[in-house]
Amino acid sequence: MTLMSHPGSSHNIHSEVIQCKTRCNEVNRFSKTVVSAQRNETSLGLRSPLWSSLKVKPGSSSFGTGVRRRQERQVTVAASPPTEDAVISTEPLTKEDLVAYLSSGCKPKENWRIGTEHEKFGFEIGSLSPMRYEQIAELLNIISERFHWDKIMEGENIIGLKQDKQSISLEPGGQFELSGAPLETLHQTCAEVNSHLYQVKAVAEEMGIGFLGIGFQPTRRREDIPIMPKGRYVIMKNYMPKVGSLGLDMMFRTCTVQVNLDFDSEADMIRKFRAGLALQPIATALFANSPFTEGKPNGYLSMRSQIWTDTDNNRAGMLPFVFNDSFGFEQYVEYALDVPMYFVYRQKKYIDCAGMSFRDFLAGKLSCLPGEYPTLNDWENHLTTIFPEVRLKRYLEMRGADGGPWRRLCALPAFWVGILYDEVSLQNVLDMTADWTPEERQMLRNKVPKSGLKTPFRDGLLKHVAQEVVQFAKDGLERRGYKETGFLNEVTEVVNTGITPAEKLLALYHEKWGQSVDPVFDELLY
Repeated sequence: MTLMSHPGSSHNIHSEVIQCKTRCNEVNRFSKTVVSAQRNETSLGLRSPLWSSLKVKPGSSSFGTGVRRRQERQVTVAASPPTEDAVISTEPLTKEDLVAYLSSGCKPKENWRIGTEHEKFGFEIGSLSPMRYEQIAELLNIISERFHWDKIMEGENIIGLKQDKQSISLEPGGQFELSGAPLETLHQTCAEVNSHLYQVKAVAEEMGIGFLGIGFQPTRRREDIPIMPKGRYVIMKNYMPKVGSLGLDMMFRTCTVQVNLDFDSEADMIRKFRAGLALQPIATALFANSPFTEGKPNGYLSMRSQIWTDTDNNRAGMLPFVFNDSFGFEQYVEYALDVPMYFVYRQKKYIDCAGMSFRDFLAGKLSCLPGEYPTLNDWENHLTTIFPEVRLKRYLEMRGADGGPWRRLCALPAFWVGILYDEVSLQNVLDMTADWTPEERQMLRNKVPKSGLKTPFRDGLLKHVAQEVVQFAKDGLERRGYKETGFLNEVTEVVNTGITPAEKLLALYHEKWGQSVDPVFDELLY
């Protein structure tokens, strides 16, 4: 659940809209509206990497050990500059502006990039207790000073770091997240992962802190997890129990890895969205890595995925309307307008608007801000509080995988890039899934968290479908020509054996570990 933005990233929106193959009639009005958001995007507290301005040449990754000294002066970045500091548009936004915002993400294939985000649990090496905020603050401050990251503050509290196109942020329970830069190759992605882990470990080990790559907190109760001092999390914590029984577990006890990918047109977005949704249960199975709760098996292979089934069904799920003939940017906007809001940020404060409608906000009828209209920053914030299995912003987010060890942090983008960035593989997936019914897709979503690749599907098991899909991904990577297929080795082993990472952990628990979960902290230590 990513809630960070990349500062100053909207300056090329106008040119991107022109590149888009659809909705071009909305460009002029939209580009004027963007000016009102440009100054305010220094860091909204919600991630929105608007990627058109980044041009990465093959082999040009700047990610090394992270010790390169930057020449520019270190700065502190405010978490969410008040909207009043921005140039406000003279006209209220319309639904067409919101549609144009999404369509402005279209970019030609040569500008497509790969963005990887991953979360991990910090813990005290001796006690295995979760990191407290005071320890996290110390960790962030030292990383900032030693490796020249800019600090992101909310009031007097440090809540993240930023360096170039990367950012580090904190999830509600202190989960430590890297939102990676948009990169051209998987080699660059894995170099970025290695650089990040090198920096974090170099500081954390001095503090007696370790980091665990798993999808669900394996030993601690929800009440044992500290809440981070971020205003929006207080609002979310109060709202979650009203809309589902597991929302607080999602906030405080889950970790994920996801990949963000581009599209060149509305039609391309639709094809990728449909392929991503259809295959998301397979990704969940391949990366299932959360079988323990409070020191014992929980009955699931991906407890993280199961939790999303009862977090808030107004903002999560498989979005069956994506497969309708009428689907496109406008239909997603219609959906998002009615997803309940969490908050609006004004005058350096988070205003609780939980459960209210962005549609009413658009009409100036939001009861928590009567007579006030939203900015594009408000819309951008709202889009990041929607949590379906695939999420649309100005790119597509694949959201179905558990957090895991570093090799899987490289394997997930390899899986999706091989499928979605290769025309042949993408079409193969669309042909394969074309006759899957909404009921079948939902059945897979419901059963995979528990049965993984052993889930029955039609005349066989999901394992057999997954084997074919992984081969599509491998073929797609080969056609890309960057020699990236080795990054799929982790998932190739999983589909060949049919044994998910979670099942391997359960076998260790019952045999080598003597029915103790504590050894998982060594097994999956970064």
